[in-house]
Amino acid sequence: MKILLIGYGKMGKIIEGIAKGRGHEIAGIIDVNDNLNDFNKPVDVAIEFTQPEAVVSNLKTCFEKSIPVASGTTGWLTHRQEVEDYCLEKKGAFFYASNYSLGVNLFFKLNEFLAGIMDRYPQYSVSIDETHHTQKKDAPSGTAITLAEGVIDNVARKKEWTLEASDKVESLSINSFRVDPAPGTHTVKYQSAIDDLEITHTAHSREGFALGAVLVAEWLAEKKGVFTMDDFLKV
Repeated sequence: MKILLIGYGKMGKIIEGIAKGRGHEIAGIIDVNDNLNDFNKPVDVAIEFTQPEAVVSNLKTCFEKSIPVASGTTGWLTHRQEVEDYCLEKKGAFFYASNYSLGVNLFFKLNEFLAGIMDRYPQYSVSIDETHHTQKKDAPSGTAITLAEGVIDNVARKKEWTLEASDKVESLSINSFRVDPAPGTHTVKYQSAIDDLEITHTAHSREGFALGAVLVAEWLAEKKGVFTMDDFLKV
């Protein structure tokens, strides 16, 4: 399979190594000073890990070029509906996940299950902590937002998440920390006067994220439409 890498930071380099190890060809690399519009080689799929300010343009260009694209860039989701609509208009293929790690996606399911149980116990407050390396520009992380959405969907008293402490019953606080080195740690905390209950996922390296992205790219290459990790995990 011929893969186009859009973004060649730490994640892009790890993805490159894993893709080659699985027998794929890196047909092109678009880095920060390159123009995706100028790329015209045949590829089967693109993997996009860039910056929030670049992602919408990158994705739309892929749709225009009929390149299926899997993106893991975070911090841009206010434009998600616009991007998904454009993908469908162009009859393209788009896969988005805030985190491609299998372990994290199992953690998402555990979070939703626990939130459904804890909905019956309002004496427990709930909050989310996330810790990443200092080079991560967006806060909260996309993974933390997905966790927050899982809580909000299952705990009736929670209506919104906030990036600061809040005493409002309807608000879910996300606390973001930037510490080196830290590939990523996420904790969902339920606290009461009597006890605390926490679930935590800690990444030890970026390889789990990168492998997931390559596996998704293999799955996406022949498809049309808009997909998420729920679609991938059904297979």
